[in-house]
Amino acid sequence: MPESSIVVRPEPKDSGSYTAASRLQAAGLSEAIAVFEKAAAAVPIPAPPQPIVIADYGAGTGHNSLLPIGAAIAVLRKRTRPEHSVLVAHTDRADNDFTALFRTLEEDPDSYLGKDRATFVSAVGRSFYSQILPSNSIHLGWSSWAIQWLSRVPGPVEGHLQVAYCDDESVRAAYARQAAQDWHEFIAFRGRELSPGGRLVVMTMALGDDEDFGFQPLLAAMLDALAELIGAGLVTADEAGRMCIPTVARREADFRAPFAPSGRFERLVVEQLEVFDAEDRFWARYRVDSDAAAFGAKWAGFARASAFPALASALEGGLTDPRVPEFFDRLEAGIAQRLAAAPEQTRIPLANVTLLKRPRT
Repeated sequence: MPESSIVVRPEPKDSGSYTAASRLQAAGLSEAIAVFEKAAAAVPIPAPPQPIVIADYGAGTGHNSLLPIGAAIAVLRKRTRPEHSVLVAHTDRADNDFTALFRTLEEDPDSYLGKDRATFVSAVGRSFYSQILPSNSIHLGWSSWAIQWLSRVPGPVEGHLQVAYCDDESVRAAYARQAAQDWHEFIAFRGRELSPGGRLVVMTMALGDDEDFGFQPLLAAMLDALAELIGAGLVTADEAGRMCIPTVARREADFRAPFAPSGRFERLVVEQLEVFDAEDRFWARYRVDSDAAAFGAKWAGFARASAFPALASALEGGLTDPRVPEFFDRLEAGIAQRLAAAPEQTRIPLANVTLLKRPRT
């Protein structure tokens, strides 16, 4: 885990918990897969023996990558010979659980690996806020639920855990500036890595015209449960005041900003951009089985996997603080209890963005 001032996609040491959370993050995946298949049908294919290279930016344990990449390979196979090699490069921070990633690739029934004898896999342990793959080498890129994590935390969020619900305009502006810089850097380096005609599909948090970040029931339960831990003496008020979830949802204008005014940036253009509300899969299951306890537990598990490491980094001892296991367990239980007591559908605004690298003219 990086220092508390630098946070990129916090992930837990408990890869099983992260895997469970990935099932919610599959929200919006069917729409994104269709976009990714369209991209796979359009990218230029290199002549053998040069492999077709697919990059997965922010892979985590791989569960949000299996179906999209498998679908893309199936499309590519309709366009080339079975023996034409496909190389998939999964990338994430150096402290990502790559053991869990490779286990997922080997064991998950949704895995693309082993279903195609000419597909090979590799991994890169570096941040995607820099260039991590050779220039002009990537034909198809994928990234889901990753780019919303800021590379640097601009500062505490007074009175809340999420800047979207902060009343301080200066704090909101600081986070917006960091998000703009991160998006600029992310696409700049992808512009170098993509081959001419290559495409990158990004699925990430977004804001629609109504500016609603979403996730309100979960965030309210987190704040309430955290207040209970302060009252119990497990966490100090100062520590809680430093806690935040450094994610930012971008507007359509934010995604397009680096491309103004010409419409191009690093030879990239926005080929497709859609902001939509994804399905709350936990709510859909609750509507079927009426199991409020399971509903609360699933959302709390998602919070534990995706957000708790960022919160725990604000403890006096950071992620090595001896209170971390108890902090995780009691906060998760508190969130689950509150959400189970009053199940409510959660809004999940997302964006699908397809970037195309133009050939030189």
